Amino acid sequence: MNYEKVEEYDPEKTEQLSYHYREILRLIGENPDREGLLKTPLRVAKAIQFLTQGYELDPVEILSSAKFREDYREMVIVKDIEIYSLCEHHMVPFIGKAHVGYIPDKYITGLSKIARVVEIYARRLQVQERLTMQIKEAINTTLKPLGVAVVIEAQHLCMAMRGVQKQNSVTTTSDFVGAFERDKTRTEFLHLISNRLH
Repeated sequence: MNYEKVEEYDPEKTEQLSYHYREILRLIGENPDREGLLKTPLRVAKAIQFLTQGYELDPVEILSSAKFREDYREMVIVKDIEIYSLCEHHMVPFIGKAHVGYIPDKYITGLSKIARVVEIYARRLQVQERLTMQIKEAINTTLKPLGVAVVIEAQHLCMAMRGVQKQNSVTTTSDFVGAFERDKTRTEFLHLISNRLH
């Protein structure tokens, strides 16, 4: 087998992060020179760069790269978009799904771009409330639709692994603007994201 893993990371940043993660291992009472931990600081340095790569990307640019004129003025919903993010309070993961809908006004965007916007904001240190608003604002600003709706459901490992230790709790956040502020439209959106139509 000639498998070769190709990864690109900032060498200077990786070196600095590796140094600090090595110190963290030492400070918690581990031996960073033992066999199982020799490459751990480097691995974690690369992992944290991957998990926070959203800082390097522009969601408006992503949406604009596939912005098309279209005379469609009904709901467009992309639901069950997987989210893997890091809570900014403890840097522990929260995992869940985002459901995003908008009603176009002259412009639509590629469906994958909606998922990319979610990913860009999720790959930053986050709180779920801000993540929900940022997704809505990026779509609203770029496409200027008749309305945008975002609902996120997530499990926070900071609640499951430490602190209150409630393993089965789920946090739901929502943000609506424009047409989705009307009860009828919002109810239709919530009905569609809760139903299994496929």
